[in-house]
Formats: sequence, C-alpha cells, structure tokens
Amino acid sequence: MNGVADIEALARSRLRSMRTTLGYSLDELAERTNISPSTISRVETGKRTLSLDVLVPLANALQVSLDVLFEVPTDDDVVIRPVAHSSGTRTTWPLSRPDGRTVAMKMRLEPSDASPGQRVHPGHDWFLVLEGRVRLWLGERRIDVDAGEAAEFATMVPHAITALDGPAELLMVFDRDGQRAHVHQ
Repeated sequence: MNGVADIEALARSRLRSMRTTLGYSLDELAERTNISPSTISRVETGKRTLSLDVLVPLANALQVSLDVLFEVPTDDDVVIRPVAHSSGTRTTWPLSRPDGRTVAMKMRLEPSDASPGQRVHPGHDWFLVLEGRVRLWLGERRIDVDAGEAAEFATMVPHAITALDGPAELLMVFDRDGQRAHVHQ
C-alpha cells in the first residue's frame, strides 16, 4: 500500500465485502442509507469518487467507523513481539494483546532455595511445562509437573510455582485477575 489509489481500492473492497458479509443486497443497503443502489455499486467498483457524503452513511449503515475502511493492514494486528520482563528468579514474555479477556505468557523460572510465597486471587490458571520440571504449591499440596504436562487449578487456593532441578519454561494462560496477580508480583 503506497498510494492514494491503493487505499481507495482497499476502502471500496472493504465496503463491498462488509455489505455482502452482512447479507445486504445493493437495494437493502440503499434503503438503509438513502443512497441509490447504482451509486453504491459505482462506489464499490471505482466508477464514482469516494466522498464523505456517501462514505459516512455507508459506514453508519454497516456499523463501522471510517477509519476501519481506510486502515492500511500491517502485520502488527496479528504478530506479537514479546519483550522479556525479569523479576528475581522469574522472567516473563507476554504472548497476547493487553486488551483481551485472557492472557497468554511464557515464563522462565530459575530454581531457588527460598520457600515460595503462595498467593490467592479470583479466577483460574492453566500452564504447560515446555522445558524442565516445576512444583505447583497448592495450599498444603505439592504437585510435581514435568515437561509436556499441563496443570489447571482454581486460584482461590493459595498457590505458587517453582522450578525443580534446574530452569523451567512454562506457557501460561489466565484471566485478567490472574494477570494482575502474576505479572505484578
């Protein structure tokens, strides 16, 4: 995407695909916008200039903002480039967008002789051990989880995770409550 013509072609294509995805015929969209079916067709095919007097009612009828029509696609809406955050014996890499309902994270734990402080918070946690071994502390229980194994548990039980016998790497998924508890320790 480098020129105005490319961006206009993108907007025209998006208008047509949104209309067809929503199941509107040209006549149905015309009724919703007070724009003639032939004008809508000419806008979609590039035979009519894009102008606000046509774009605003079309966007409103399709329930999208104008910026959605003209937004140039980049890989940033798909690709996440994790940045490591270290704290003590733990390094984390966020693997999901900050605005989602669930959070995915990679975590590397280094072994420690210190007894872990168990925490409680609303929600559920899930993790997969990618490499190494970990001990899941659930209240009075001690559960060893090996590489390739996963664990899921309610987080209202006091809990902590520590590395056993060497470094361990985990893939974790939790809800927003879990993010606050795990990321901001």
